[in-house]
Formats: sequence, C-alpha cells, structure tokens
Amino acid sequence: MSALSASIPASNPTPAVDLAAVKARQRLAWAAGDYAVIGTTLQIVGEALCEALDLHGGERVLDVAAGNGNASLAAARRWCEVTSTDYVPALLERGRERAAAERLQIAFQEADAEALPFADASFDAVLSTFGAMFAPDAPRVAAELLRVCRPGGRIGMANWTPTGFIGQLFKTLGRHVPPPAGMASPALWGTRERIQDCFGAHASAIATPARHFVFRYRSPQHMLDVFRSFYGPVHKAFGALDEAGQQALANDLLDLFGQFNTARDGTLAAPGEYLEVVVTRR
Repeated sequence: MSALSASIPASNPTPAVDLAAVKARQRLAWAAGDYAVIGTTLQIVGEALCEALDLHGGERVLDVAAGNGNASLAAARRWCEVTSTDYVPALLERGRERAAAERLQIAFQEADAEALPFADASFDAVLSTFGAMFAPDAPRVAAELLRVCRPGGRIGMANWTPTGFIGQLFKTLGRHVPPPAGMASPALWGTRERIQDCFGAHASAIATPARHFVFRYRSPQHMLDVFRSFYGPVHKAFGALDEAGQQALANDLLDLFGQFNTARDGTLAAPGEYLEVVVTRR
C-alpha cells in the first residue's frame, strides 16, 4: 500500500457486503444491453469536462471507467496523449471504433478503477464521466485517482447528483430491486461532501459546480424503451422482475420521466443534474 493510499480514510463497508461480488454483478450489468447507445448521447459532458480542466496539447490524460470513450475522445481532440480504460471490454471496443472513425490516437486498456495498472504520478489529468462513481469502494477509487495523478495535476469527474434525474432513477430502481444491504448510493459522488472527504486532504483547490445534461428522446415511452433495452442497470432490473413487477417498474419510471420532463410537445427533455468536479492535486 502506498503512503497516499494509507492516508485516505479507510472504507468501512457493512461486513455482510461482499464488494467483490457486488463488482462482479455490476460488471455483468454494464455489459448487458449496449450502453454505448446511451453513452454517445452524453458526449457534450466529456467536452465540457475537458474545457473545465483546461487541457493542453501533449498532456498525459487517463480516462477511468471510460465507457465508450466520451471524455477520451474529447481529450484526444485537444491533442492530448490519452489512455482510455474500463473493466468492460465491449465498451472499450466501442471506444476504439469511435476513435478509428475520427482518426484519433487513443490507447485503450482494460482496467479496474479500484486497482489502476499505472505507476504513481503517471498522468497530468485523470478523468471520469459517470463511471468511477459506480465502483463499490469509494475511498479506494479516490486513492487510485489521486495516486496516478501527478502533483499539480488535475482530477476531473462528472457525477450524477442524488436529487437529480438519474439519481432519482436509481432510487426508483432500488425500490423495485433493492441493492445489497449496507451499500452506499453511487450518487453520493454527486455531493460536495463526498468530494471533500475523498480529495480534500490532497487537494490545493476543489471546484464542484452543478451542471445539467438534458436527456432528449422522442417521448417518455421512447426513453423507457431505450433504457430498458440498452442501459445495463435498467435492463438487469427488468430482467429480475416478473411480469407484474416489470409493469410496476415501467409505470414508476414513466411517472419519474413526467416529473422531470420540460417538453410540452409530446417529446421528452429532462434536465439531469450532475456535479462537475475539478480537483487540483497538491
């Protein structure tokens, strides 16, 4: 264990929680469906995060839990030296396809956010958009992001907030398919308190403005159909329920979509709040 890892507050999960088993189930969930169908719609968040980090050409950038590569592509468009990582090989392949289509130079590598296979201080900037927040051991993830970022470098994250659209979507899923007892919500990464707890002792500056990404679909039913087919956690939740349970979940999700929908023409435009995190490593 590095000195940095030792100085991060230790994770204290409930003894009944098997984090390895949770991670295995998560990997299966994210591999289910085809997250890239939804991931590509979030591209603007990767672009905004790279601007917030003020990336410069030639900087070494690591994208953690990169999914299909939104932040990786955004950094590569800024002439950075980018390594894109995820623990789901199929998502890395989607990122490779996108990079090849745009003729962008990106290194892709399978990696776990809780055990990054890189030396200390290897990168000028470390990014994660709606990815590392889902790893079950938050203190360990924070320690790894800090470890591989050089002193004076930046850590950038985009994390859904608990009260925002996606935070409430996960709360709705949890009412129908409860998570393991004792597991903290990943949406806590979308709170300033969690960011301060994880990074404050090792940061010279932390910025956490709230931002919004607007989900736009043909209709609320269209969004439900897309998420049910392609968004791993929703796809797996429906698969765990019988027919009556599936109908109840569908009804609750449509109710939620209606609460957040600002469109008045039958389409869906739902602002999803997220925390844009920029940490300057001490």
